[in-house]
Formats: sequence, C-alpha cells, structure tokens
Amino acid sequence: MRAILQRVSEATVRVDGKVVGQCGPGLMILVCAMQGDTEANADLLAAKVSKCRIFEDEAGKMNRSVLDIGGSALVVSQFTLAADTSRGNRPGFSSAAAPEDGRRLYEHFARALADLGVPVQTGQFAADMKVSLVNDGPITIWMEF
Repeated sequence: MRAILQRVSEATVRVDGKVVGQCGPGLMILVCAMQGDTEANADLLAAKVSKCRIFEDEAGKMNRSVLDIGGSALVVSQFTLAADTSRGNRPGFSSAAAPEDGRRLYEHFARALADLGVPVQTGQFAADMKVSLVNDGPITIWMEF
C-alpha cells in the first residue's frame, strides 16, 4: 500500500458539495492499494502512520505522533498514487489494485487506524471528491508497504 501523509491544521473532503469527512489538527492521508496488497499491508501501514513522529514537541523537534498529540485523521482513497510515468505522457495505473480490492483495503486501513486509537473520518471511495486542507509546516511524508 502507498500513502501520502500530510500534517494538517484542518482538512475537509466534499462530495456533491456536502462534507463527507473532515479532521482538525492531525493527518490528511491519501491511500492507494496496489496489486498484491493484503490486510497485513494495511495493518502495517496503519501501525506505522499512528506512530510516525512528525508533530513538534515542547522543544520544537518533530518527536510526537498523531496519537501523542490527540490528533485525528482524514483518510481519502487515491488510486492515482499508483501512477506509472516511466513511458509517454499519460500515466498508467495498471499496478493499482482492482476496485473491489482497493475499496476493501482502503476501508480496512481506516478501521485499523481507528482501532489503534486515532479518530478517523473518510472520503467516499471512487467518488469525485473535492479535498481542501491546510498543510502545517508544510510536512508531507510518502510511505509504502
């Protein structure tokens, strides 16, 4: 699985003009399931995300996790993280998981993160979403498992 973590002050996702998910201080997480990924990959990613120390401590060092700060997460599916741009000008997405597997693993990841104690809201799988966020830092981290 691939993910982009963004440390945010706030983030919101809308579908058809209606807010379907949001978070306050914490993480905006874009997630993509790849071919061959399993629930074990999703669990590993959730564990790593929950403990990733990208929030500042009292000394101004990135030494605290989303759990440490009592933050929340907005998890949004984004199959375009599977983009292959090695040939031509049009990205290929054949390495992304099939839609039914992608949905299952995306939902599993969100549940696993919540089970670890991070309050989670989500976007809507396969919808045309409008995402807005305030990247705090900016801090953006790429992960793959």
